[in-house]
Amino acid sequence: QVQLVESGGGLVQPGGSLRLSCAFSGSNFNLYTMGWYRQAPGKQRELVAMITPGGSTNYADSVKGRFTIARDNAKLTTYLQMNSLNPEDTAVYYCNAQLVLLPNYNYWGQGTQVTVSS
Repeated sequence: QVQLVESGGGLVQPGGSLRLSCAFSGSNFNLYTMGWYRQAPGKQRELVAMITPGGSTNYADSVKGRFTIARDNAKLTTYLQMNSLNPEDTAVYYCNAQLVLLPNYNYWGQGTQVTVSS
């Protein structure tokens, strides 16, 4: 069974930075595509960034050039470096793990709140 635990959220001023971490427990981390999603109040959950086992990345247009996703297979951890934050980035951020080619093996973390406000 896979468990994901996010950390690193908090309150930051506009223009500031945060780094989120997602700790993976379970087997075969290197076979999972890891993603960060976010959900703002009253809105649907949306993909922010994802990284494949091979290291290919994909970003939402709204965060390109500001956010960077990375994974450390030795530490079983996925990171989301968020720079130049603005109030529209305020949301609960969720970590996701998807086993490649097996959609039933999809897991979510509990989420971490990111609030961008002066």
